[in-house]
Order: sequence, then C-alpha cells, then structure tokens
Amino acid sequence: MDNDAYDAELRDLQIAMIRTQQLAIKEGWKILVIFEGRDAAGKDGAIARVTAPLSRRETRVVALPKPSDRERTQWYFQRYVAHLPSAGEFVLFNRSWYNRAGVERVMGFSSPDEQEEFLREVPNFERVLVASGVKLLKFWLDISPQEQARRLKARRTDPLKVFKTSPLDDVAEQKWDDYTAARDEMLRRTDCDAAPWICVRADHKKPARLNVLRWLLRTAAPDKVRKGVEAPDPEVIFRFDPEALTDGRLHR
Repeated sequence: MDNDAYDAELRDLQIAMIRTQQLAIKEGWKILVIFEGRDAAGKDGAIARVTAPLSRRETRVVALPKPSDRERTQWYFQRYVAHLPSAGEFVLFNRSWYNRAGVERVMGFSSPDEQEEFLREVPNFERVLVASGVKLLKFWLDISPQEQARRLKARRTDPLKVFKTSPLDDVAEQKWDDYTAARDEMLRRTDCDAAPWICVRADHKKPARLNVLRWLLRTAAPDKVRKGVEAPDPEVIFRFDPEALTDGRLHR
C-alpha cells in the first residue's frame, strides 16, 4: 500500500476516533474491544493505531500476565471483570478471557473440563455485558504460517523488540495445527449475534490496521462520523461464518 495514501487515511480515521471518543465521554458509553490472534498476528500494532490519538485518561489497554496462585482459585472471569470499562471509558484487551480457548488449551495450562465450561459460559457472559450497555467488539487477526515465521524471526534479531519475545514463540510455530484446531472451535462456539467475531486477514499490516479502524468506527461511531468512513474491505475483514474455516479466508 502506498505510504502517502496509508498515512492520509490513517490520519482521517484517527480524527474520526477522536470525535467518537468525545461523544462517548459526553454520553457515558462503555466501549470494550478485544484483540485476539496467533503470536505475531499484529495485535500490538493495530491497538497502537487505534489508541494513538485518544485521551490517555479515558483509554486503557489491558494485557494481563499469567494468573497468580490466588487468581487461579477465583471464578475464571473475575480478574477480567475488574478491567471492564466504566461510563465514558474505552478499554482494549490485548488478549482476553479467550486465553482459555487458545494458549491454555494448546499448552495444557487448564483442564479439558475447564476449557469446556468456558466455551459454554462465555457467550452468555458476553450477552450480559452487552445487555448492561457495553459496546463489545471482538477482532480475530489471522496470519499465514509463513508470515508468522517471518515476524517471529524478526523479533529475535531486533533489539527493539525484546519485550515482544517469549518462550512460547517457538511453540507457536511447532503447534500451528493445534492452535488452528483451538481457533476453529473457539470461533464456532463463541460467535453470537450479541458479540460476533470479526476476522481480519492480517498478513499485510497496513490494510489490516485501516480496516480494523473502519470496522470499529462503522460499528461504534455516531452517525455523522460513520457516514464519512469508507466501508471496510471484505477481502480484508469480515464477520465470521463457519465456511471461512474451509474456504480459504482463514489460514490453516
């Protein structure tokens, strides 16, 4: 994508985000955006473009560490509930309660019974959030195995990306098929009308970031702001449907 065209649209979309947040603060909206995806799928970069122009006081990015011994004894959703938005706040989760359906399943950090209980409970949990007034969006950023390998290799050799590396990076590649199976079941069982999954084809970062912003604004912005936002590109971003798991739109 041409850099000048990208920068120009990004600026317009970020200005629209500011206008949206101004109204959200005035009207007391509670906005919650979840970013999920494989390691190196581009969650950090997308979140950075969304939050860059926003008010630091009313915007929070939540990326929780592994649970403490005490937290492991709590209701699974409890530590996430503490970070939900209050009136006028915009909260973005860089990974979320869906850890239980992804890394915990693949790495054996929780039991099959706990994983099954989560998949049964989470649609109702999210319906309750939406019914309480939370504007909830869920993005799944999808990349190919080749692109993941390229990005993970770049992390290992770039001193500015030290904090992006983890011992799980190598496992992400080795267990690609296991993560695919976990993703497929998660998307099928936790997509619902109240909180649908929005899938983003993220091998190319710039179109992915712009289309995340477009979708977010087309969903959450006031009418007068939404009208000025270009429609999301269906070749890049789309609402999940089960056929996407087999028709090539999501990588296997």
